[in-house]
Amino acid sequence: MRYGDSVKDGAATVSVGSIAQPQAGAQGRFDARDLERLFAQTFAERYDTVLCGGAEEPFYQPGQPGQPHRILYTRDYFRSALHEVAHWCVAGAARRQQADYGYWYAPDGRDAVQQQAFEQVEVRPQALELLFCEACGHPFAVSLDNLNGETGDATAFAAAVAAQAARYREQMRNQRWARWLHTLTGFYQPGKKLSG
Repeated sequence: MRYGDSVKDGAATVSVGSIAQPQAGAQGRFDARDLERLFAQTFAERYDTVLCGGAEEPFYQPGQPGQPHRILYTRDYFRSALHEVAHWCVAGAARRQQADYGYWYAPDGRDAVQQQAFEQVEVRPQALELLFCEACGHPFAVSLDNLNGETGDATAFAAAVAAQAARYREQMRNQRWARWLHTLTGFYQPGKKLSG
């Protein structure tokens, strides 16, 4: 369920208020540190959760007394941060009390049956990731995350992700993912209106 970007995203920003705004038309305007700040402003107080880069592998760590819950994403990869927030948005309250939401992860090298199970679990978070990428103006492609195993039918998986994203668009209301979508759109595409 986890993957990181293969290329480091750059960081071209100009300061506006307390958060750096992406510089229009700049190469590398997608800095994951912006996502950390936006996430903290949007969710830290209500959910006692922070988004943190620098991990070798992504992981969700429930908080301990006096410590917030932590969503760890791979290194400084923008897409990894968006993907891990998508997993957090899918996870219910009980799952957010468990390390990595209580899921077991089958590593790269999955057989066809394991890959199919992976894809079934990944449709919802990757659909949210697609919406988050659109809100940021960042390219999106599905991840089969199985370079050394059976990859399955990428076209069918991409279609399932797109169909789920369309269902999410129709369900926009006061949910964590919708709030995050509005936050991202406001930061990366000021003036763009979203329904819901």
